[in-house]
Parts: sequence; structure tokens; C-alpha cells
Amino acid sequence: MIRITRALPILLLTTLLAACGQAEGSAAPGEGEVTELRYQGSVGAVSFPELAQELGFLDGVRLRWVGDTISGPQDIQSVATGQIDFGGAFNGAVIKLKAARAPITAVIGYYGSDEKSFSGYYVTEDSPIRTARDLIGKKIAVNTLGAHHEAVIKEYLKRGGLTPAEIDQVELVVVPPVNTEQALRQHRLDVGTLGGVLKDKALERGGLRPLFTDVELFGPFTAGSVVLRDDFIKRNPTTTRKFVAGFARAVEWTQSRPREEVVAAFQRIIAERGRNEDAGTAGFWKSGGVAGKGGVIADREFQTWIKWLEREGEIRPGQVSPADLYTNRFNPYANGSVS
Repeated sequence: MIRITRALPILLLTTLLAACGQAEGSAAPGEGEVTELRYQGSVGAVSFPELAQELGFLDGVRLRWVGDTISGPQDIQSVATGQIDFGGAFNGAVIKLKAARAPITAVIGYYGSDEKSFSGYYVTEDSPIRTARDLIGKKIAVNTLGAHHEAVIKEYLKRGGLTPAEIDQVELVVVPPVNTEQALRQHRLDVGTLGGVLKDKALERGGLRPLFTDVELFGPFTAGSVVLRDDFIKRNPTTTRKFVAGFARAVEWTQSRPREEVVAAFQRIIAERGRNEDAGTAGFWKSGGVAGKGGVIADREFQTWIKWLEREGEIRPGQVSPADLYTNRFNPYANGSVS
């Protein structure tokens, strides 16, 4: 059954926030601002803040890696509970966590889909699956529930004319992305969700074809945002501005520089940070998929998913609006102050 898991229950979230409100790295009112930000990374990948640090864009703000995230929803829940200072997720997950009264605000877009970088939903070349209706009773692999891929799949099924009862017969199976291709080729799954380097490597090996892609459904769009806690922003306005401005400069740097230069920077960062990773995966990078210059957020990047979550009954109509969810006030590209 397709469903979206809810964010942390409000009672648990409130308890954790009370316990973590003065987490390590936070500053009480009247004290100096925090200058070192805790975050979670991703194996074999370079985030925009990591790139910003490498390029000297963070203006004295430092980053402290505390481990790797397992998913976007987990990452932003860790922000809400004070375990880390910033994290990112699919905008639909941000909406749900905010609807659960988490005191977080999105400050910059960090990933998306375009003609160069997108997520595809693949079947084997000999698969009989050709349409949304063919997916009834079938299994689709996703990296996590309640995030980008589930939202896109449900939209595809709805546009394909399936009823809610028929959509409930499509089974989403959580599979680590690194195992999706093998499971698909072994016919343990009917459809595999693939993106980034894993998609590119799988397609190089042949034998797969796309059933649909997210960019075909929605066009180019920023899909996820990085969030900060509201109390962090209030206590650390200068640090927040420096962090977001440096982050934005890194996004714009990848949007305007030759691909080879970006790939070289990513490979250098991975090789030098000493996490026992394969720097070669960065060679498959094509674009960040961020629609707005410097990661500037647009209302539609949240409104699309607000309407979808309302339709699915995950949030109440009118419970949240884009204005409740994000701000561009720290992003220098929002007002044209950076050329």
C-alpha cells in the first residue's frame, strides 16, 4: 500500500526540542554567535556547503561533519531536534514537518531536476509494463517513504487515471539505492527508482528503459530545501546570513562554471576529506538541478506539494502556506545584490 509516513509525533517532537534547545554548538541570547555548524553528509557526494567551504565562500563560518544521513526526512528531523544545525530534504517532507509544528524554516534550495539531472523510474527492457495501469499489483523500489520519489510516483499514477483504491495496490518497497539496479535486473522488483551516478552507471550497462521521469511530469524544478531551526536563526542572524550567502554562491558557481571545473573540485574535496570514499563517482555529475539562481526559492516549489498533500489528506486545507515555510531574505541572489 502506498502511503506517506508522518513526521515525528508532535508530543515527541516537543519533548526532543525541549531537551535539545541548547544543543552543542548553540548560543544563548547575549552570547557570541555560533560559527561552527554541525551537519550530515552523503557518501561519495559533495554538498553545496562543503563546496562553499572549499571555495572560501563561508566568510569565517566553519562546518563540522558528524556523520552521513540516511534520508532527507531523517536529516531535517535531526535539525528540528537540535542534533545538527542544518539539513535538507524534499520540500514535501519540509511541509509535513512544519505542519507538525516543528520550528524550522527553509532558507535555500539545494537539489532538483532538469534535463541533465533527474530521477527516472526504470524497468527492464523485456518488462511488459508500459503504462501507469500496468503497475497495479507491482513493486516499485524507492530510497525512503514520504519523500520525493513517493510523491512523483503517486502523481504519475493519478495522471494515469488510477483510482485511490487502485493506487493502494501499487507497493512501494524501500531499497538502498546502491542495491536497486541489481534487484531490478534479478526481477525482485518491477520498477526501480534511479538517479545521479547510480542511474548513469546502470544505463551504461544497458538492458533498462525509463517508464517515466520526474522532469517529464513537472518540468525543471527545485525539489528540496535546506532548513535551519527558527531559534538558531534568531540567535545567529549574522552566521545565518554568511552561511546562506556562501551556500548560494556555491550553487551559482556550479550553475555558471564548466562541468569539468565543478567535477574537479568535487573530486578534490572527496579525496582530501578522508572518509574512505570513491572520488570517481563525482565524474558522473552533470548539474545540481537547482532551478533558481543561487538556490532562490519560489512559491510554486512548495505550493505544488502543499496541494498534493492536501489532496492526499496528509495535511488539512489551509494548514500551511508557502509564506510559513521559507524565506529568501538571507540569499543575496533574491534581491539582485550579487551579479
